[in-house]
Amino acid sequence: VQHPEYNTVFHFTNTIINTNLRRKKHYFNNETRTSVGPSKSLTPPRRNIVGCRIQHIWKEGSKSSQWKGTVLDQVPVNPSLYLIKYDGFDCIYGLELFSDERVIGLEVLADRVAPARVTDSMLAETMIGKAVEHMFETEDGPKEEWRGMVLARAPIMTTWFYITYEKDPVLYMYQLLDDYKEGDLRIMPESNDGVPAEREPGEVVDSLVGKQVEYAKEDGGKRSGMVIHQVEAKPSVYFIKFDDDFHIYVYDLVKTS
Repeated sequence: VQHPEYNTVFHFTNTIINTNLRRKKHYFNNETRTSVGPSKSLTPPRRNIVGCRIQHIWKEGSKSSQWKGTVLDQVPVNPSLYLIKYDGFDCIYGLELFSDERVIGLEVLADRVAPARVTDSMLAETMIGKAVEHMFETEDGPKEEWRGMVLARAPIMTTWFYITYEKDPVLYMYQLLDDYKEGDLRIMPESNDGVPAEREPGEVVDSLVGKQVEYAKEDGGKRSGMVIHQVEAKPSVYFIKFDDDFHIYVYDLVKTS
């Protein structure tokens, strides 16, 4: 990635691999990860819909389907962009709900998501920022191990956690406390190799949030997007929203020069 302002090169350290794995009854839905064109940016309405349940028709070409979900966040560096957890989908979607022409008949439902109490707050805090092994069921039945990183507690749906995987670096969301207690999640021992150097008192660490990025694809093409969030537990890890995709990608942006 070429940083446009400071002319510093960053590398995406993960590789995207399509899978047919599923988590219990929820598929990873890779069939929905299609290239989509950028939409027109309009000023979003003043009403705050974060925490609201929504439903709308998703129309792409001649196909349409009904989607219902929960609005988790409004992105501060791009207020038109919302992060949504749709029912039956494990990954987080980033959409400009009020300007995307594929979103038809958007309805904000009366029921807001009620706050839930975390049963084990100590365990919840312990796993944030940690490398984990997460067990998933395959279509054939046997479980398969996926390595990933727990990024944060999810907003609004506070018993859920943001997580990403080495094999598939997009933003997912699961109830990891339940998985841990069922033996399907294991926290990996920490390695000193990945521990960043301690900061000097008063040291300011530059953030890339709000910066435009460009990603060179294997076929020679390029993808452009924006860094929309920095992970507090791992400051070198960022969320990126590409212009041609509605998924949120998670990359460790390592400064190399």
